[in-house]
This record gives sequence, structure tokens and C-alpha cells, in this order.
Amino acid sequence: MAGHAMRKQVLGLLGWIAVCFAAAALGGFASASAGDFYRQLARPAWAPPAWLFGPAWTVLYLLMAVAAWLVWSAGGFRRRGLALTLFLVQLAVNALWTWLFFVWRMGALAFVEIVLLWVLILCTAIAFRRVRPLAAALLLPYLAWVTFAAALTWAIWKRNPGLLG
Repeated sequence: MAGHAMRKQVLGLLGWIAVCFAAAALGGFASASAGDFYRQLARPAWAPPAWLFGPAWTVLYLLMAVAAWLVWSAGGFRRRGLALTLFLVQLAVNALWTWLFFVWRMGALAFVEIVLLWVLILCTAIAFRRVRPLAAALLLPYLAWVTFAAALTWAIWKRNPGLLG
């Protein structure tokens, strides 16, 4: 029995990692040529270099996957459906931002969308905290990064009206 339970937990963790990195891949596909576009944008002095985004997001997606797994392992979708559904919705909204900003070049909509993402992450963290406080804590770096990313989206959009209509 213990071996079966352990196998289920390991498979669950791998599943949440797969879900998170599938969302990352959707965003990554949209940002395949983002480096060139990002370099041509007028950016504030505090904007990070393009190479930093990949490592930062890799860590954040891993933290998100572990957070979701912790909540899932406390009862699965049957008992934790609302919290996990919130997580999946914010993950989809996360993937959409890259398309809005880098592919469709819709600065205003990308900014509105990232504010919505911030709210969804906060709601997810609150829902996760009710189940596993550690899961909520694992989302805090993500919330902080999206806070920074929202400010950066705003600043770049305002500096580049011709490129980000």
C-alpha cells in the first residue's frame, strides 16, 4: 500500500510539472522570436536583460507545480477543485500574456491581462493557503515577479506606442 501511495504522489508531482511546463511551452512558442523584438523596444533602465526571463520563469514554473501538487495531494480535485481550477485558469491567463504582447503586440490589452493575472494569482494563493500554507508561500515569488512584470509591461507599452499599439 505504501508503495502505491508513493507512486501516486510521484506521478502527481510529475503531472503538475508537466501541466506547468506545457503552459510554459505555449508561452515559449509565442516568444520564440521575442528576443529581437524585446531588444528593439524602448525599455526603462530597470528592465532586465532578455536572457534573464528564461531562468526566472523556469524556477517560477517549478514552484507553481510544487504548490499545485501540495494542494492536489491534500484531496485531489474531488476535495480541492476550486483551488486547483483557479490555479489552472491563472496558468492559462499566464500563457496568453506572451501572445498578447509579443505576437499580437497589443500593449494595452497585455497590461489589462497581466493585472487580471495578478488578481488570479492572489486568489489562487488565498485558496491554496486554506489547504496548505506552504503552497501559498510557494506562489509568492510568482506574485512578486508578475507585479514587476506588470510595471514593466506598462512602462514598455507607454514608451512604444507605435510598436505596441
